[in-house]
Amino acid sequence: MQKKYTFPLIALHWLTVFLLLLAYGSILISDYAQPGTWHGYAIAVTHVTAGATVLITMIMRLMIRLRKRSPAIIPAPKRWHTALSHLTHTCIYALFISLPALALTSHYFWGGEWSLYGLPMPVAAVPDTELSETLIHWHAVLAPLGYWLIGLHALAALVHHYIFRDNTLIRMMPSRQKG
Repeated sequence: MQKKYTFPLIALHWLTVFLLLLAYGSILISDYAQPGTWHGYAIAVTHVTAGATVLITMIMRLMIRLRKRSPAIIPAPKRWHTALSHLTHTCIYALFISLPALALTSHYFWGGEWSLYGLPMPVAAVPDTELSETLIHWHAVLAPLGYWLIGLHALAALVHHYIFRDNTLIRMMPSRQKG
């Protein structure tokens, strides 16, 4: 029986954590940089690049999760714990796929030239700034939910480890041992 998640899922999980720290951190410090300066540009590029990469990692994680079963939690949790866990994970995947998708689609409809990973990105033949602004508005409205979901997720992992004393946290921790 598999005791831990596979290495690719563990690596993608912790890469996603790092990227979310970059995305959220860059937006939090963006008010300290003046628009049009190299600082402002660097912060904006960091935010967009980290967010786009979150989209990629979340889709990859979802594809792997749909193919591979999660390792068992030992001792087995109560059914309502499992149901709450599934709901929280569904919300996490939905949010961290939709947030970057909203932002990238907004860039597309804005109509101005933009690049991602140094590559020029397509733009709408007919810009729709109203739609672009609506999409980025929803991006900004939904983004704070990430703080709550990340916090709930981390708190639940710690509660499972220190109070329920099960292997929930250990299953996602990197290690050199097979298991």
